[in-house]
Amino acid sequence: MTTTQKDKNRAGETILVIEDSPTQAEHLRYVLEKQGYHVVVAGNGPKALALLPSLHPALAISDIIMPGMDGYELCRLIKAESDERELPVILLTSLSDPHDVIKGLECGADAFISKPYQEDNLLSRIRYLLANRSQCREGTTEAGIGIDFDGRDYRITADRRQILDLLLSTYETAIHKNAELLTARDNLKMLNDRLEVANKELEAFNYTVSHDLRSPLTNISGYCQVLLEMYDAKLPEDAKGFIEDIYKSVLRMNQLISALLKFSRLIGKEIATAEVNLSALAELIAAELRTAEPQRSVQFSIAPGLTANGDPVLLRAVLENLLGNAWKYSGKREKATIELGMTEAGGEECFFVRDNGAGFDMSQAHLLFSAFHRLHSSNDFKGTGIGLATVQRIIERHGGRVWAEGEPDKGATIYFTLP
Repeated sequence: MTTTQKDKNRAGETILVIEDSPTQAEHLRYVLEKQGYHVVVAGNGPKALALLPSLHPALAISDIIMPGMDGYELCRLIKAESDERELPVILLTSLSDPHDVIKGLECGADAFISKPYQEDNLLSRIRYLLANRSQCREGTTEAGIGIDFDGRDYRITADRRQILDLLLSTYETAIHKNAELLTARDNLKMLNDRLEVANKELEAFNYTVSHDLRSPLTNISGYCQVLLEMYDAKLPEDAKGFIEDIYKSVLRMNQLISALLKFSRLIGKEIATAEVNLSALAELIAAELRTAEPQRSVQFSIAPGLTANGDPVLLRAVLENLLGNAWKYSGKREKATIELGMTEAGGEECFFVRDNGAGFDMSQAHLLFSAFHRLHSSNDFKGTGIGLATVQRIIERHGGRVWAEGEPDKGATIYFTLP
């Protein structure tokens, strides 16, 4: 009789599934019933034991981790029953601990199947156990064999065939896991190769932006200046206005290109972690802002001793953008205040930068960190709209998160965490 014919003869045999998760139990039922098996599900160990005398299944499949009675204890009780000790038992496990194998041997399990399982692997093991269940049990060790493993004593009463089957299924699981790891490694290498190509393309793009785009802009701005200087007296006023608008637009384009290049360099920079004194950095940045606009009346409140682990260059860029934004958007205040400190939010410590400036509508908070998206008109506040996008990318690369709170005309607070 061929293997296929034998498999057909076994169709309709009953398999008892012991699984406390209804979703996983139904999925297992679906997989097995597709192959013609009759499936009965028990939600826990005691229910399974109560079903055995009347059900007489051909095989049992049990999850290990269940409330009350776990899969090891259930298997041990099944193997202790004289009427059911021949029943093959497959345990579903993650096999994350070497003790799992010893416990499986100790309770008399016939096979391990790793979760999440592959259907072919599971069905192959079921067919094997059903095909060999009628063979006599050789070398049963009623007294058991004592094993000392990792400082604990175990007693193995399984026969040689059970031990061999369990170890083979464990080895088979390890092979599948290893194959998955090798596939994941190959996929990771492929992604790394693509990333290297993308980085090279980004470098080429940066060169194109900085050289090929800036060159014609430089020519345009130069011609505008020549026209205004050499032909000032001959040009009508409206023509002068047009040329000045062109010149301002060129300057604006140059600013956008510079911002884009800086953004690209910062988010592509490799992180070099060190302890960074955020308070000292903030004091330096505040001094630079005051020097640039000495006529402004701005009160800085910087909490002392604020430190974090991260890349010094990138974290300076974070503070430059946050403090610079606070400085800019509080520019219409007669007495502006900017604060850097630490607080607790959602059970975790976080840094914050707060100002009493223009603020924003919280309904638009989701747009705040989008590159080149501005919540305020460039006529009111100059800028490129890329500062907070840069902050978000840097903080997320450090494993942190950033969010904002604000109210129109009452200021804004930017929070960020660093691990």
